Amino acid sequence: MRLFGDPVLRTPADPVGPPEGSGDGTPAEGTERASLRTLVNDMLETMDDAGGVGLAANQVGMTVRVFVHDCEGDRGHVVDPVWEPVGEDTVTGVEGCLSVPGVRGPVPRFATVRLTGRTVDGAVVDRVVTGLMARCVQHETDHLDGVMFMSRMAPEDRRRAMGEIRSSGWFAR
Repeated sequence: MRLFGDPVLRTPADPVGPPEGSGDGTPAEGTERASLRTLVNDMLETMDDAGGVGLAANQVGMTVRVFVHDCEGDRGHVVDPVWEPVGEDTVTGVEGCLSVPGVRGPVPRFATVRLTGRTVDGAVVDRVVTGLMARCVQHETDHLDGVMFMSRMAPEDRRRAMGEIRSSGWFAR
């Protein structure tokens, strides 16, 4: 697990691109898809071991646009995720992050979002989500854009969180 301060967490991830076998002459089940499937399975295991509800690929050092989730029984992954707000309602909730152990704080997020992308197998993902899943989608895609959750906090909460990070035993200066 990459921790706050690792440059990969501030690096925007690269799109995976269209699935193999999508008409460009590549086989339907090639090396790329197999390695992507392995990455997703490894990420799910890492997320489970850490007790998280979501994990972005750059949190495990891979700069590709993939995240996994397990939010209230909604378990899966999304390749090349994109979201847009549905309505203007926002909800402030306390968030933490596996890459920032022990630090939590209030973060405003859209209450409902439309998530699009695909699975490793090329199945289209197009769904409207709310609650914890909406928060997870926004948090994990922020990671894929190189944005940490503290950047979404109010200034006073961000200062407190940064103080907690600096005084933690895991932060390498």
